[in-house]
Amino acid sequence: MTKILFVCVENACRSQMAEGFAREFGKGKVEAFSAGTHPSGQVNPNAIKAMQEGGIDISRQISKGFDVLPLVEFDYVVTMGCGNECPNIPAKQRLDWKIPSPKGRPLEAFITSSNLIKNHVRTLLNTIK
Repeated sequence: MTKILFVCVENACRSQMAEGFAREFGKGKVEAFSAGTHPSGQVNPNAIKAMQEGGIDISRQISKGFDVLPLVEFDYVVTMGCGNECPNIPAKQRLDWKIPSPKGRPLEAFITSSNLIKNHVRTLLNTIK
């Protein structure tokens, strides 16, 4: 199975949404993970709501750092636009989607981000198949 790691600073919004989409759309084909350089300790409630509006439940996911990831070689590491704060995790391929952070903004911004991320995840999964 293809292993994908999604990375953002707090692992509370964008990378959590990407992990949720990849798990849902890539069932049986990919293993999806997410982590942050400075994990917040919780998934943003608006990220959970935005995903629920799209029919995906990420309420059981946890904000985490790189220290809890499995020791595997990732096929893809996808950063969400965290710039210099994103560490250089070894992977066969690295992508940067430059998704603006919705943190501190209204629910509509989270929905916009989740739609962008959903499209990126679908495109990525289509290239993997």
